[in-house]
Amino acid sequence: MNAIKNICIGDYSRLKKPVLSTMLSHLVNIVPFAFSIEAINVIFRYFCKMDSQLNTTRLWQIFFIMLFYMIIMAWAEGKAYMANFRGAYNMSAHGRINLAEHIRKLPLGFLSKHDPADISSMLITDFNMAETGISHYLPQLLGALIMPVLAFLGLVWIDWRMAIAMFISLPISMLIMFVVSKVQNILAHKHISAKVNAAARVEEYLHGIRVIKAYNLEGEKFDRLKQAFLSLKKAAVKDEAILGPLVLLTVAIIRSGLTFMIITGAYLIVKGKLDVLTFVMFLIIGSRVFDPLTNALTRFIELRFYSIAGGRILSLMNEKEQQTIPIDDKATEQQTDNIIEFRNVSFAYTDKTVLKDVNICIKPNTLTALVGKSGSGKSTIIKLITRFYDVQKGKILFNNVPINSITEEDLLKHISVVFQDVYLFKDTVKNNLLLGKQNASDEEIIRAAKLANAHDFIMQLPNGYDTLIGEGGNTLSGGEKQRISIARAMLKDADIILLDEATASLDAENEVEVQRAINNLIKNKTVIVIAHRLTTTVNSDNIIVMNEGNVVEQGKHEDLLQNNGLYKKLWDLQSL
Repeated sequence: MNAIKNICIGDYSRLKKPVLSTMLSHLVNIVPFAFSIEAINVIFRYFCKMDSQLNTTRLWQIFFIMLFYMIIMAWAEGKAYMANFRGAYNMSAHGRINLAEHIRKLPLGFLSKHDPADISSMLITDFNMAETGISHYLPQLLGALIMPVLAFLGLVWIDWRMAIAMFISLPISMLIMFVVSKVQNILAHKHISAKVNAAARVEEYLHGIRVIKAYNLEGEKFDRLKQAFLSLKKAAVKDEAILGPLVLLTVAIIRSGLTFMIITGAYLIVKGKLDVLTFVMFLIIGSRVFDPLTNALTRFIELRFYSIAGGRILSLMNEKEQQTIPIDDKATEQQTDNIIEFRNVSFAYTDKTVLKDVNICIKPNTLTALVGKSGSGKSTIIKLITRFYDVQKGKILFNNVPINSITEEDLLKHISVVFQDVYLFKDTVKNNLLLGKQNASDEEIIRAAKLANAHDFIMQLPNGYDTLIGEGGNTLSGGEKQRISIARAMLKDADIILLDEATASLDAENEVEVQRAINNLIKNKTVIVIAHRLTTTVNSDNIIVMNEGNVVEQGKHEDLLQNNGLYKKLWDLQSL
């Protein structure tokens, strides 16, 4: 049952229509054999001299009935096809959307601990496997398992001896398949793990191709990729070598029921305890009743893979989303616009403590700069303000309300972030800008681009604002990407602007252009900027100096220089 639950992605109702329609199709397909038996009966009675002449009228009646019945068979097959495939495709499409939305709501800490290739494999490959399981295998298997039971219950009333002989081997084969499923459960997990690892190494190879070429690591010299493929090959061969013969043995044992039935029937005919016509009927039905089951069992190994793939999706779906803690409405009565406070905040990535008892207050409509050495905790403060992570100790207040009591949507509508490493989607310039405000007019887009000093270079692109950007923005320069990012933030027009070293990796000319765009962006806003070059912090209302997760100084530029502390040392180093 757990395997079925996994393939259905936890929703058994998805199987109702496919299984019922498949069973109906199997039942409908059995009916022509009843007509065949009647035709054989007519011919048999004539050749055995039981009738004086061949009843051709009856044979023609059977022929036309079967001809008409083909329409019913086509209808039943069509219903089964539509139920199986349409349901599976809908599950896959809606499931991917729901999973993507769920991933968006997970804490960033969860995503940073998992290989992106593994998550993308769940969204694409695992859903493909679950889709195939629902459309091609699971309904057919369940329908095939039910058909022998129904056939046995029907045939046992005609001749219980022949019915038992036909199905005597079925329990043995089911026991073997139970053992096979246990063995495969172990092997399949290793196989899928090898497959995910191979996908991750391929992604690593493609993303790092420039480094690989620069250091002559291509081909066999890139051993990580080679070993991943060899491990996948080994896992696949092991699966087939161990499980393949067992499945074929199971099919052979099921088919042996037909042999037992023929031997039993021959014995009963010789003893005069069974008529030939009944024997022929069992022979015809026996030759067909196991076909759906044996066809389904030959794919049983694949079905187990689909179950594990569905289980991986369910496991991710069961990950807890970032929680919003409700508070008393009275706590929000006295609010101050856009004030952010850190009260005794400590935070750690896994076992590494990054912030230690941080206390800061960022006032509305001010420019606050975060400075300090690399790894001092500056970027972490930005991530905590946007609630990419939740703090382990202390609390962060936004407008005097704990940040973990504000929904992600309500919080982020107040905040725009311009990252150092800008990511642009493989889409047009216009659509990348519209991420800031989806219903923005063309006039608003152009105005934001002009304020961000991006309009001129956009118009020089082949199709202007309709130019397709490469994945990640790889068809644009760093300065151009940064200015599009700033224009996007301008369209959002949020109250709080977070700048994560937005000019750190730019050349002098691009830095000037981006800095002008930033100056337009931050007017009349609450701004928090991570400053790499201290010359950009001179006019800040407050400079917070970080060192090894602690706030060691804060104040205005002139006051910090007079303190002769860490800020003064950093200033002097950059002034050399």
